[in-house]
Amino acid sequence: MTHTAGTPQSLTRPDGSPIRVLTVDDEQSITELLSMAMRYEGWEVTTAASGTAAVKAASQTRPDAIVLDMMLPDFDGLEVMRRIRASQPEVPVIFLTAKDAVEDRIGGLTAGGDDYVTKPFSLEELIARLRALLRRTGASLIRSESQLIVGDLVLDEDSHEVSRGGTDIHLTATEFELLRYLMRNPRRVLSKAQILDRVWNYDFGGQANVVELYISYLRKKIDVGRRPMIHTLRGAGYMLKPAE
Repeated sequence: MTHTAGTPQSLTRPDGSPIRVLTVDDEQSITELLSMAMRYEGWEVTTAASGTAAVKAASQTRPDAIVLDMMLPDFDGLEVMRRIRASQPEVPVIFLTAKDAVEDRIGGLTAGGDDYVTKPFSLEELIARLRALLRRTGASLIRSESQLIVGDLVLDEDSHEVSRGGTDIHLTATEFELLRYLMRNPRRVLSKAQILDRVWNYDFGGQANVVELYISYLRKKIDVGRRPMIHTLRGAGYMLKPAE
């Protein structure tokens, strides 16, 4: 099932800007096909036909994900990934390969690839896997203008409904405002002072423990019994990110 750009199912970066994908393959027909499918999703696509070009493109565009052919004219996909990950360690990679051997799959994944698709592949399947990978690494799935989504956590700014993994979570007005602020800034460290200013709108005169208190309330409702999403960075503040 494909979704057009700008439809309610569009994926974006957390700040709302388009997802950036780097597609690397020396077969032009494949990069053209993939580029067309990804642009249909509303993503920005950069293509490269060699390992050297891929490393250069990655440093210029800093992609959110890479679709990478294992066999390239200059050096192989594993080497391309190693070079790109030297400066962008978190970027997710899906390998494309004509080889269907189990050893190759294991080789690619143990070397740090996130997923693996063998040629010939279904375009829909590749896009679906890419969407899943992007969601896992923090892209936002915008179902409607009023929804904030991080991982399996969903907050509706209009209805004030919150759910995680499909289970409804009931929050007080202050808990909701705190969670909304965290979800608008996924993977960003927010200091107690920033949180006080944005959620309570005034300086508590040093009473930063109100932030700790409300973070603990949120954790009990959102993280207990699940993989944690709210993290404390000692001396720095708090961060919300998709569960690992």
